[in-house]
Amino acid sequence: MPTPPKPFSVLTNEKKSHRTKAELEQRRKGEEALSTGTALKERPEVKDNPTAHKEFLRINKLLKQIKKNDAIYEPVINRYCMLQAECKDFEEKRESFYRDLQELTKDKESRIESEEMSLSAYYRMKNNLQNTIIALDRQVQSKRKMLLDIEKENIMTIAAALRSIPKKVDESKNPLLEALKGKRGNGTG
Repeated sequence: MPTPPKPFSVLTNEKKSHRTKAELEQRRKGEEALSTGTALKERPEVKDNPTAHKEFLRINKLLKQIKKNDAIYEPVINRYCMLQAECKDFEEKRESFYRDLQELTKDKESRIESEEMSLSAYYRMKNNLQNTIIALDRQVQSKRKMLLDIEKENIMTIAAALRSIPKKVDESKNPLLEALKGKRGNGTG
């Protein structure tokens, strides 16, 4: 995959572009046309969730730095923040069940000897905890895949937007110049 063209801001900051002023102006206008000019807004459900809110603030800050905190990305960024929060919640639940399983395994002998539970009840409980951990792990993996897909798509969307801006200026043809070129080609001039 070829390297995407550099954004207008990078080209102007480098001050060593081979592009003409007209090409740079066309690039600037093209980039401006790809944004709404409205900043990202945090949805209420994201604001109400501490983990999602923290992630939104982090991403919004990063997007501001690269001047991409545009409302066009708002639904994706809000969804991404909620998925981050859900993923963290599932990870915490999984760890809690894992600690319970460790504690159950550690206290196995004392529980069975004190007749607090039978051996079959112990194994049933252990099996239930293991199945719960596996189910939570599947949920975490599913959420992580969604997060990765959003991350890829978000990056690709920005790159695709930059690629969609033409590199060359569409030079309008001068009819007089075309007529003169046509006469030379005919051998009449």
